[in-house]
Amino acid sequence: MIGATTAVVGTLVTLTALRLVGRALEKRHLVVARALGAAARQTLWWLVFVTFLALGAQALGLSDRANRYIGLVGTIAVAVQVGLWANSLVRAWTTQTLSGDGAHAHNPVILAMMSWFARIAVWATLLLAALSVAGVNITAFVASLGVGGVAVALALQNILGDLFASMSIGLDKPFEIGQFITFGDVAGTIVHVGVKTTRIKAISGEEIVIGNAELLSHTLHNYARMRERRIVFGFGVTYDTDPEAMRQIPGMVRRIAEATPDVRLDRVHFKGFGESSLDFEVVYFVTNPDFNRYMDAQQAINLAMMEAFAERHIEFAFPTRTLLLPEPVAFVRSPAQIIDR
Repeated sequence: MIGATTAVVGTLVTLTALRLVGRALEKRHLVVARALGAAARQTLWWLVFVTFLALGAQALGLSDRANRYIGLVGTIAVAVQVGLWANSLVRAWTTQTLSGDGAHAHNPVILAMMSWFARIAVWATLLLAALSVAGVNITAFVASLGVGGVAVALALQNILGDLFASMSIGLDKPFEIGQFITFGDVAGTIVHVGVKTTRIKAISGEEIVIGNAELLSHTLHNYARMRERRIVFGFGVTYDTDPEAMRQIPGMVRRIAEATPDVRLDRVHFKGFGESSLDFEVVYFVTNPDFNRYMDAQQAINLAMMEAFAERHIEFAFPTRTLLLPEPVAFVRSPAQIIDR
């Protein structure tokens, strides 16, 4: 009667308490509280019953061998139930975090990796605990797993390289889903970051799939985090431009740039003497990082410069070259004359 009462009452009280606590936690707005509530619902009644049945069997006065086997069954039931709770807790926390609007929602790699490692760690710990209760030598077992793990790691080093690269992407966050990056001759938007590969929607339309380790081996340019764009461009005027006009050109360009929206001018200088032009260099910043806005600003500056230079009769230079021959070249009639000359 004591054993049966312990099994039945303990099971009913535990299940009722978990159900009430789970409902209360799921009504909270905290992610951890709602995850705990979801985990409480993953309680299997027969595992709880087996656990309390093993506890009630201690009052039956059975032999030591029978008590040892019953205790092992109860320990396994507890381990499985705890594993289910932990697995449900990790899954619920990951799902609720990814469904939010925070930074983790835009880069789910680290959450997925943490979820997998947490589940593996929980089940491995519970398995080792159950084996220890069963009388297995855990030290030798772990040592054998270590040797096998080294062999597996050597065989899967490329996959593990991509795996740890995905962890690096999740921790360092060099880019997030939806951001525009360039590397090498590839330019596109990140559409998916996986455990082994990253998918990029190229500006030409196709989808590019690249391994995470190979992706991180390149120098990445993340334009989504650009606050302003620095622009350097040059132009040249002809050599017959008089010095007074040359002194006026920097001021003209400065006034044009300052009148252009979203442009912050840095400097305008007469840079040097080119092969066929007097060269100027202009540096300015576009305060709007959008590429189309930069092209609009550059176009406005170019057109305004053409109008201003035309009013002052200043000509833009174009590549020219003059060849000076010291004397006329005589016409050669035969190879013998070439040798004599």
